[in-house]
Amino acid sequence: MDDKKVKKRHMRNITINIPDIYDKNLLKLQKLGMIPSRSEGVRLAIRNFLQNEYKNLKILGYFEE
Repeated sequence: MDDKKVKKRHMRNITINIPDIYDKNLLKLQKLGMIPSRSEGVRLAIRNFLQNEYKNLKILGYFEE
């Protein structure tokens, strides 16, 4: 058994309003098997956004390398 403990991230349930076209496209991605659920699609989009913003802030000198 691996001694490293895998820290499970706590999930928080939130309610958001999105345009119908976003929902339709999330459902299309789900039907194509590209995402397992709409929730995971939203999580993926937020994760990518935050990673890109962090990279942009580093480029602009907000964080030291």
